[in-house]
Amino acid sequence: MEAVRQSGPSLQFANEQLQADKDVVMGAVKQDGRALEYAESQLRADKDIVMEAVKLHGWALQYASEELQEDKGIVMEAVKRKGRALQYAGEELRADKDVVLAAVQEDVWALEDASEELQANREVVMEAVKKTGYAL
Repeated sequence: MEAVRQSGPSLQFANEQLQADKDVVMGAVKQDGRALEYAESQLRADKDIVMEAVKLHGWALQYASEELQEDKGIVMEAVKRKGRALQYAGEELRADKDVVLAAVQEDVWALEDASEELQANREVVMEAVKKTGYAL
C-alpha cells in the first residue's frame, strides 16, 4: 500500500486483490492518475476514482469504463487537463460544443478529435485559431 501511495503506477505490480481494493486504487490514482490503467475493471467504472485520476492526468480517461467516457463531468475534467484526451470521449461528447471548446482551449490539436460538425463550426474553429493559425 505504501509503495502505491508513493508511486501510483506501482499498482501494476500489486496482486489482483489489491488492484480491486478501492482504498488502494484511490491512493494510487491520487498519486498518479495513470495508475487507473492497473485498476480492476469495476473500479475503472467508479466515478470517484476516475474523477481523481483525470484531475491529475487527463490521459487517464482512456482507462475509464466506456460508461464514464460518456460522462460529461468526467470528460470535461479530463479535457481541461489534457485537450487531446477528447479522443477517448464517447462519440456524443466529441460532438458536444462545450466539451470540444474546453478541449480546444487546452490544446488546439483536440480539434482533430471533434465531430465533423464541430470541426466546421465557426466558433470552435475560431477558438483554435486564437491559439495558433495551424488549426486551419
